Amino acid sequence: MATSSFSEQNKIGLGNFGTVYKGKLRDGSIIAVKRATKNMYDRHLSAEFKSEIQTLSKVEHLNLVKFLGYLEHEDERLILVEYVNNGSLREHLDGLRGESLEFSHRLNIAIDIVHAVSYLHGYTDRPIIHRDIKSSNILLTDQLRAKVADFGFARLAPDNTEATHVSTMVKGTAGYVDPEYMRTNHLTDRSDVYSFGVLLVELLTGRRPIERGRGRRQRLTTQWALRKCQDGDAVVAMDTRMRRTSAVVAAVERVMALAAECTAPDRASRPAMRRCAEVLWSIRRDFQEEQQRATAAAAAAGAGARRHDGSTYGPSITSLRSSTG
Repeated sequence: MATSSFSEQNKIGLGNFGTVYKGKLRDGSIIAVKRATKNMYDRHLSAEFKSEIQTLSKVEHLNLVKFLGYLEHEDERLILVEYVNNGSLREHLDGLRGESLEFSHRLNIAIDIVHAVSYLHGYTDRPIIHRDIKSSNILLTDQLRAKVADFGFARLAPDNTEATHVSTMVKGTAGYVDPEYMRTNHLTDRSDVYSFGVLLVELLTGRRPIERGRGRRQRLTTQWALRKCQDGDAVVAMDTRMRRTSAVVAAVERVMALAAECTAPDRASRPAMRRCAEVLWSIRRDFQEEQQRATAAAAAAGAGARRHDGSTYGPSITSLRSSTG
């Protein structure tokens, strides 16, 4: 494996566990190598290293970053994963990756994420709670397909079917963490749902969950955006780089309504990720149908205008010819 001795040139990101580098295997395959920060290596980082390996080795899904292997030798700890070459969702929202994302791209990304987290919650041997769903942990391919990354904070849900939560110290990123989890130290799959709701708002507004440079009323993006939607001003909350067609605005209002459910203060009021998937599929279907209707209407209007042009000028030319004949 080659990483040019972990040079700055091959550095592609930072995670909870350490620094991420671009590497190359002997067969020429490009991979991502997550390297533990040596001077910070302690029992907490050791737990995150083991958690990530245990989680990644148990899962396989199109919308999860693929685990390739790991190395643990003396003070060196590496995790090898699939290289996803189009940066993070946060980089795209910050305008660091070329053209801005249209609403259709953002909706598809949300659906990719909900597929991945639904799989973790309901289709593994034991449910897995990611605990750090955020835009910088969502990587995008060239085709703008999303892959969920960074499982350093992940926890297995209770194997006792009667247990309702895991009691654990709070982990996560400010702005995304479930307030009920922060208050009680009780972690459930609905904690991921809360983070996903925050991420939905981030996708639609382009803003970070906490905007420290803004005024008090706009500093907490989720509260501000959902308040605007409740007041009937969803357009005000939308990322200004998105086109504002009637179909887009209607779909944004529905996604914001789902985000409001996901971020309900009481976790019992939040939908399961599978339900979020069903809602987003419905929104995408209706949005695509509305787009098709709008395209057909525009084409019909254009054809009508051309016919109108012909009927206006055709007879006049004919009359002119006959009168001069």
